[in-house]
Amino acid sequence: MNKLVSRRTSETAGFVIPGFVGVMIFVVIPLMDVFISSFRHAGQGGFTGLQNYRAVWSNTAFRLAEGNSLRFELVSVPLLMVISLIVAIEVYGMKSNIVRFAFLIPLAIPSNSLAVVWRILFADLLSGNAVFWLFVGTFIFKNTGYNMLIWMSGLSAIPETVYDAARVDGAGRFTQTFKITLPNMKRSFFIVAMLSVVNSLKIFREQYLMAGSYPDMSIYQIQHTFNNWFEKLEISKLTAGAVMTAVVFFGIILAIRALCLTDWHGISAKYSRKIYQRGRGSK
Repeated sequence: MNKLVSRRTSETAGFVIPGFVGVMIFVVIPLMDVFISSFRHAGQGGFTGLQNYRAVWSNTAFRLAEGNSLRFELVSVPLLMVISLIVAIEVYGMKSNIVRFAFLIPLAIPSNSLAVVWRILFADLLSGNAVFWLFVGTFIFKNTGYNMLIWMSGLSAIPETVYDAARVDGAGRFTQTFKITLPNMKRSFFIVAMLSVVNSLKIFREQYLMAGSYPDMSIYQIQHTFNNWFEKLEISKLTAGAVMTAVVFFGIILAIRALCLTDWHGISAKYSRKIYQRGRGSK
């Protein structure tokens, strides 16, 4: 028995240790180096305290890019989640796989090919507020199929007998969606939301290929700022800006986790019971 346990432990370690070492070398150590470098002067190596952070925050381009990035997140991510959920619910009940395949086609289109086609079709929309909505649409176009698959995996985990019982009780499709489907997809909701936030940063590829390093002000995002600082070798600003942006996006992910995984129904019921008990006590 002990030999069997020892063998399984060795096999597990053989799989885990290489991955752990890889994460440490290629993720953790570089992140620590960026954090430490954000408090130092690039090239000279002296400790600068919060000077790099003050320089970044006083930079007009950085504040514009940070605001545009947050605006893009707040608009595009909820739209993508709602649209992909509706698509997933509709497609999940279809027996044919052709429709599912059709929504996955945009994932296979290279960014440079899409940028060329978009420049030809939407050449008149690359300025003003229209270009912002063009890239919101591009983001939704490319990621709807990806999110659809995650939603559908969550739908498949809900027993069909629950829907059958609801239909017997007279529940319509609207009631089934809000009383059965959505409450049972909290974890899928969190995964979709988190991946949508991450994927929204990748829209920079299309933006850069279509509009260059200095696009219209409405779509000048944080990636443009970092790219321009990198080209000018402004490493001090780059590291400090990266840390500040990472903190913001980490806060967004924590907020999404709290919203998605909190039992709001239970909290509401508990609060209602307290109010009811206070009302009875006052009588």
